[in-house]
Amino acid sequence: MLTLYGYWRSSAAYRVRIALNLKGLDYHSESVHLVKDGGQQHLESYQSLNPAELVPTLVDGELVLNQSMAILQYLDDVYPQYPLLPEDKIEKAKVTACALDIACEMHPINNLRVLQYLKSPLGHSQQETENWYRHWLKVGFDALEKRLASHGGKYCFADQITMADLVLVPQVYNAIRYQLDMKAYPKILGIYENCLSLEAFFKASPEQQEDAN
Repeated sequence: MLTLYGYWRSSAAYRVRIALNLKGLDYHSESVHLVKDGGQQHLESYQSLNPAELVPTLVDGELVLNQSMAILQYLDDVYPQYPLLPEDKIEKAKVTACALDIACEMHPINNLRVLQYLKSPLGHSQQETENWYRHWLKVGFDALEKRLASHGGKYCFADQITMADLVLVPQVYNAIRYQLDMKAYPKILGIYENCLSLEAFFKASPEQQEDAN
């Protein structure tokens, strides 16, 4: 059975949970709490799996794989039911670019370890840290909302769920959590709501996880 090491609020782990659910794969969730015990990702037992001390990590037999986007690609290659990327090479490149706009440009600079570093040792207040978070969300969403005008529909690419939707949903979850005004992004918000109406997305949502607290 597949084992996913993750954390209920981890955006990257959230993406992978959605993919596993869409593909109907049985998997075991192993919680790595990013706050308790000084961050369980720093424990030696977890470092042996993922020296980067980040989540998620997927274990499939002898394979131990980190990086959520690599995991999504692996799942699509090895478990092709419910494909996350189009077969057409041009369309595949477009979907990948859209997903990476979020996964590589927005998410990393708002990751937990970045926010923790802003507060200590750099000494920024909670308010300043939240302002940082919302600023980069806005920069990313401003561009994404414009892009969706050309290819968005019910989902990021017309009416077909793709990898882009799996990456977008956790980012919108974070935006709502950090009180970004989403009225400026009707296309993004509409896609988010459409996705959450599906069981695979709902079951993957943070509050549905056993380690949610």
